[in-house]
Order: sequence, then structure tokens, then C-alpha cells
Amino acid sequence: MAVDRLERINSLLKRVIAESMFTVLQGDSVSPGLITVTDVKCGKDLRDATVRISVFGDDRLKETALQHLKHHAKRFQQIINREVRLKFTPRLCFQLDLSLEKGDEVLAILDSLPKD
Repeated sequence: MAVDRLERINSLLKRVIAESMFTVLQGDSVSPGLITVTDVKCGKDLRDATVRISVFGDDRLKETALQHLKHHAKRFQQIINREVRLKFTPRLCFQLDLSLEKGDEVLAILDSLPKD
């Protein structure tokens, strides 16, 4: 499978998951507005996909949001199956993406350095 095709599928899945976040998490204790889908990586056989998310809030809220997303993974898969034509609908595995927080820490350290 061409790398370009896999990148397009990853991008398409990212968009579909992000757009369906409000529908799937409606009525949950976690607001979908606090969750950002940062990356989706499909396996070469398109059977599994890792969805990396960033959550705005404290550690407890991040874990709660991750548990809610894992609980609703089948619902996301149903939406993907309905909206995207693939031979297989990938199984979704949600993971927290802490790279944004680490980037903020690096920027804070750079800002605290004396300017000479």
C-alpha cells in the first residue's frame, strides 16, 4: 500500500472522529469541546488504528475523557463504517498525547532564560 494512501486514510479518519465527537459524547460528563484529536495512525493492513488525543484540563479529567472514549470506541467505529468506504473498519485504540504539554513546558523554559 502506498504511503500517500495511508496518510490520506489517517487524515480522513482523524476528521471523521473529530467531527463525530460531539454526537458520540453528547450527554457525557466530559465536554467534547475539551478534547482534540491530534493524530491517527492506521496499521498497514487497516485493521487497527491508534487515535491520539489531547485533553484540556487536569490529570483526572484526562483519564476520565480517555475512559469515555474507550467506552464509546464501537460507536466511533460504526460512524467510520457508515461514512468511509474501506474494506475493513479499523479497531480504534485511544491514547493520550502529552506532546502539547511538553511543548508548553519547553516554551516556558525558553521564556524564563535571560535575554542577552
